[in-house]
Amino acid sequence: SMRQIFQRLEEMNVCSYDELMESAANDKFNYSFLEGIEEGDASRLEGFLFPDTYEFYVGHNPEDALDRLLRNFVSRMDEDRMAQVEASDYSLREIITIASLIEEETDGTDQANIASVIYNRLEGPGDKQGTYGLLQIDASLLYALPDHTGPITSADMQTDSPYNLYQHAGLPPTPISNPGLASIDAALNPNSTNYYYYALGTDGRHHFSTTLAEHNAFVNSSSYGG
Repeated sequence: SMRQIFQRLEEMNVCSYDELMESAANDKFNYSFLEGIEEGDASRLEGFLFPDTYEFYVGHNPEDALDRLLRNFVSRMDEDRMAQVEASDYSLREIITIASLIEEETDGTDQANIASVIYNRLEGPGDKQGTYGLLQIDASLLYALPDHTGPITSADMQTDSPYNLYQHAGLPPTPISNPGLASIDAALNPNSTNYYYYALGTDGRHHFSTTLAEHNAFVNSSSYGG
């Protein structure tokens, strides 16, 4: 996430966390994906700080440091990827938001299947249990609870936040992380499935289900990883 990136840059004596937050919120960055986004909130850059290996000076200018990450994002979103965005029913910001959800949820092998679940839930019709529109993604809820530890509880699921996708239909208001190319490409090229659910198994992999009954059967089995 943006916060983690800024903490890392502070640890390496590049810029202070507060300087980076101030720059992210208020400095002018001339990129089309920021057009129409009001200044004053650092989260406007979430999703677009491309994860990669960078070299910075100690005491680097924070605006320039952030601009390097943003320029890298633009270069990675090449002509082919941008053509795919244009051909989709989603804006670039929405695609990156979907990719950020995939990034935080994937076991590292299943990005395209997770993408299929997200699109199936967004576009429905859903099943008789009312999945339509509710993504119910834990990682988004945890984004709203940055100091949270331990398993998510039923009380956590009542959190009043637009990032709580157990209560709010559709996508969160911003990306929840800065996705890499594998997640971005999955958001642009999801697998075609009938999956609406997934859960982590004891084998460290996600197991996908079409119906709530199938999902619950897996969750209640010895193969469920919690």
